[in-house]
Amino acid sequence: MQLHIRHETLYRYERPVKYSVQSLHLTPRRDATQRALTWNITAPGRRLEQIDAHGNISHLLTIEEPHREIRIVVSGVVETLDTDARQDDGPLSHLAYLAPTLLTLPNNELRDFAQSGLQQAHEPDERAMLLAAAVHKAVRYTPGTSEVHDSAADVFKKGVGVCQDHAHVYLASCRAVGIPARYVSGYLYTGDMNDVASHAWVDVWLGAELGWRSVDVTHLRPATRTYCRLAVGRDYLDAAPVRGMRQGGGGEAMEASVLVADSAQQ
Repeated sequence: MQLHIRHETLYRYERPVKYSVQSLHLTPRRDATQRALTWNITAPGRRLEQIDAHGNISHLLTIEEPHREIRIVVSGVVETLDTDARQDDGPLSHLAYLAPTLLTLPNNELRDFAQSGLQQAHEPDERAMLLAAAVHKAVRYTPGTSEVHDSAADVFKKGVGVCQDHAHVYLASCRAVGIPARYVSGYLYTGDMNDVASHAWVDVWLGAELGWRSVDVTHLRPATRTYCRLAVGRDYLDAAPVRGMRQGGGGEAMEASVLVADSAQQ
């Protein structure tokens, strides 16, 4: 399948920013399940491309002149496989994705939840989907109910969240029962141009024979074919599409728009 993608991010500031640095994860990964046929980034300042510790293509964007806004636009065509293939292992051992982070640290309630959710499962793929179903049921998808820095424990207690929260609660649950799992950021094609196209899901380790498989907890299905992978990491902070720091500027407003279409719609 060919996905036609356009993603624009615009930051506006109350006062001129003296200096800003942004880390961009806005280029599709070079994975066995996808390849970018064309891809272009338009942004001010200087960009340095590198491969980070997780195997993601990242760009360090530096703007040294005073500015009141930053507009970043990426666009291109990505071809994805139609099969539920094993995801690339990446440069790190799967054991690196067992350690909890501040956003995925499980409390006692989450540990008990994860253990009870696997009582009826034995096979690795069955365990992964059964736990995803439990998280899907425990955290109701409700836009506008969480912030990007809300932890898995906080979201689990509230019982509502968005795709990022589903991913964090699932990561915390998997790691609590000894299953390596990693956060994935990217795009989702649904066929509806009005749907939110930015998305987050999870790669779960099913053992040496099966390797990494992708699970969309929000939609409770394998994340294949209609998904474009940007970055993986231990949590959102490792894989965020845009993340940075600045000097000056005062208040900040951010707008983002994402369009994902197939060849027919394009």
